[in-house]
Amino acid sequence: MRAALWLLGLFAAAVALALFAGDNQGTVTLFWPPYRVDLSANLALLLLALVFSLLYVALRGFRALIELPRQARRWRAQQRERATYALLIDALAQHSAGRFLRARKAAEGALAREQALAESGESPPHATGLRALAHMTVAESAHALQDRATRDHQLDLALAVSTASGAAPELREAVLLRAARWALHDHDPAGALARLGDLHTGAQRRTVALRIRLKAARLAGHLAEAMETARLLAKHRAFSLEAARSLARGLAADLIQGAHDPAQLQQVWTTLDASERAMPELALRAAQRMIDLSGERTVLRQWLRPVWEQMLAQPESFDDIDRVRLARVLEAGMTADDDDRDPEWLARIEAATQAHPRNPVLQYLAGMACLHHGLWGRAQLLLTQATRALPDDPLRRHAWKALAELAEQRGDEAAAAQAWKQAARG
Repeated sequence: MRAALWLLGLFAAAVALALFAGDNQGTVTLFWPPYRVDLSANLALLLLALVFSLLYVALRGFRALIELPRQARRWRAQQRERATYALLIDALAQHSAGRFLRARKAAEGALAREQALAESGESPPHATGLRALAHMTVAESAHALQDRATRDHQLDLALAVSTASGAAPELREAVLLRAARWALHDHDPAGALARLGDLHTGAQRRTVALRIRLKAARLAGHLAEAMETARLLAKHRAFSLEAARSLARGLAADLIQGAHDPAQLQQVWTTLDASERAMPELALRAAQRMIDLSGERTVLRQWLRPVWEQMLAQPESFDDIDRVRLARVLEAGMTADDDDRDPEWLARIEAATQAHPRNPVLQYLAGMACLHHGLWGRAQLLLTQATRALPDDPLRRHAWKALAELAEQRGDEAAAAQAWKQAARG
């Protein structure tokens, strides 16, 4: 298409020239005493065009000749700049390949070349970023080689460069994040958190910064901060759903275990999300911790009610171990020192036993609840049925022990001896 347009243009120019110059009878006369020169108008125009072209070419050539020294200096500067970038690229490649000494040497060479360019007044564009990356590469290599003095020195230089006027804010953020990672590698969580604190608010909420904060907070024992950070990471979808639940469960379990009195434990429980409080493992752990701390049994029974309802609604999600653990905690919650009794829980347990008459764990729990409320006959019947199929040996021993005590209360020495014998067998 372009060739066709050029051809049409040439035809148009030829036609215009033929129409203009074909019948042009004009004459140009030049007087130079004592001479007179007569030229046709066409020849005069042709000579003018030729003179203009010669002058134009001469001026361009003269300008190019004058520009030669500057072009030479520019070419040399470009060569030095390319060599500097090549050294930096080589340093990054060597570091990625695990050749830290070579990477360090190449990065130092890039810094030396950039310094020479700056001193000659030919500093390349993005010189600030180049210097910062070179310092960070030297520091990375020194960190890999366990040369902390060199690493810290190069880190300070990189921070100074990244905070200079005209530097991109991303440079400083990159340096601070890398410094936080190094602090974690040195088992210095306080230093890592301090580096993260130097970031602005937006950078602190990025996924990479939150991951570092989570590790530092866990290492420092700041479980509440770690829990909040884990929730933010889960909100940002930094983990899979199962991994997020597992992480939250582990941190919440540590918080519960770290409570030193019932009031602190209740405060920890209120800080958990509704989804976390609904986790059976956490509810059971919190209830067991409340028992260990001699706290109110009423509170732990409230914590266990969602777990109880979940077990009845979704029995397939609970195995025998979970049922036995729930039974143990509920039993401990019913045997308070002040004879704290809860008729509502007795009704719930009996209703569950009637709905699942072949479940030995529910039979055991109902029997212990009846025993706690003074219903001796009902307790003996349920415990006797439970001992035939209980999956847990300690639970079975405990049932036989309760039957032995009931027999002693009735004065049936033979039945008590038989029960104690079964309890000893387990």
